[in-house]
Amino acid sequence: MNTTRSGRPALTRPDGTPLRVLVVDDDPDLAEVLTGALRYEGWEVRAAGDGASAVTAARELLPDAVVLDVMLPDTDGFTVLRRLHEVKPEVCVLFLTARDAVEDRIAGITAGGDDYVTKPFSLEEVVARLRGLLRRAGMARQLEEGPLLTVGDLVMDEEAREVTRAGELIELSPTEFELLRFLMRNPRRVLSKAQILDRVWSYDFGGRAHVVELYISYLRKKVDAGREPMIHTVRGAGYVIKPVSS
Repeated sequence: MNTTRSGRPALTRPDGTPLRVLVVDDDPDLAEVLTGALRYEGWEVRAAGDGASAVTAARELLPDAVVLDVMLPDTDGFTVLRRLHEVKPEVCVLFLTARDAVEDRIAGITAGGDDYVTKPFSLEEVVARLRGLLRRAGMARQLEEGPLLTVGDLVMDEEAREVTRAGELIELSPTEFELLRFLMRNPRRVLSKAQILDRVWSYDFGGRAHVVELYISYLRKKVDAGREPMIHTVRGAGYVIKPVSS
């Protein structure tokens, strides 16, 4: 079993690279402590002390998650969140608030935040909340899972070459399996037809877009039939797989 130095099972991105987290807080001591705790998880972490530098850092880092203080010297966390969503719409956001007021919680969720913790908090709580957010969003993979890829209720066993959704077995052809595997290794990421052709069929893009379209339609009939869809077309860009919104 792969574990972090803290003894918890290690979490990575689905492709095995370190998760990326941005910490935004104007208290340098708190930001340093948070950054250290998250690096202890094996994650790539950067810190920012105000809204403007947070947006700049997000453009460079493209974080999977952001720990975001509600009160910042140049703006508020809700405004920063809207700008972060312009950079990366699917980013997970954990708000830090000094007030346990209902209106603050409502404002955070309405703005698009995923969760919040109230100061003072324990580092264990912040790490646990982030791990839960990233796993539920399909943006993290636990290393001891080995050959399992999971996006929402869709599970792929790469060694057994079996796919289930909500526990129901889905029969796939070898090409359908490889296409779904590529999508599931990149959850919430839009993949172009050229990228799919290169990784699944191993040849250059050039008048063969219909092959991708055809196999995407095959997958939809098997994976999404009679269920909320997980495979989506992004017009002019490609295809993306993501968990069904609760």
